[in-house]
Amino acid sequence: MANTKSTVSRRYVFFIGATSFLLAVAFFWLSEILAIKLQNLFLSFLFLVIIILAGIAADIVGTSVAAAKEAPFHAKGAKKVAGAQESVFLIRNADRVANICNDVIGDIAGTLSGAMGIALVLQILLRWPEAERVVLNMLMTGTIAALTIGGKAAGKRLALTHPNEIIFLVGRIIAAWNRLSGMSVGKKEKRRSRD
Repeated sequence: MANTKSTVSRRYVFFIGATSFLLAVAFFWLSEILAIKLQNLFLSFLFLVIIILAGIAADIVGTSVAAAKEAPFHAKGAKKVAGAQESVFLIRNADRVANICNDVIGDIAGTLSGAMGIALVLQILLRWPEAERVVLNMLMTGTIAALTIGGKAAGKRLALTHPNEIIFLVGRIIAAWNRLSGMSVGKKEKRRSRD
C-alpha cells in the first residue's frame, strides 16, 4: 500500500525556507567570487556546467524517490546489504527528499546558473568589448535553458524507468558516508511498508 502520509510539518516548512535562503546566498556569493577570481572562461563555463549537472542529478533523485517502491529493499535489508536501510528511509520520507532535491537544490542550481551565466557574459565583454551584449545574454540564457530543461527531461525518463536502482545507488552513497563520517543519516524506521 502506498505511503500517503506527509512528513512535512510547519516547522519543517519554516526550516527549509530559511535554509534555502542561506544556501542560495552562500552559493551565490561563492559563485561570484569564483567567477571574479577565476578570470578563465573555460573554468567558469565548467563551473556553470557542474551547477547545471547538480540540479539535474537532484531532480533525478527527487523524481525517483516519489516513484520507488519500498518492498524490494526489505529483502536486501534482511541480508544486511549496505544501502538498503537508507533506501527505505529515503522512500518513507519521499515528500521531504523530493522537496529538498527538486525544490531546494534544483531552484538554487537554477538561480546560480543564471548568475554564473551573467558573470560569464561580463568576462567575455571584458575580453572582447566589441561583442554585442544583448546577443551574448540571449545566447547564454538559451544555452543554460536548453542544458537544464533537456537534461531534466532525460533525467525524468531515467528516474521513472529505474527508480529503485537510482534510490539504491543513493542509499549506498549515504551508507558509505555514514561509515566514513560516523554519522547516521537514514536511520531505520518502524513504519508501514510501501509496496
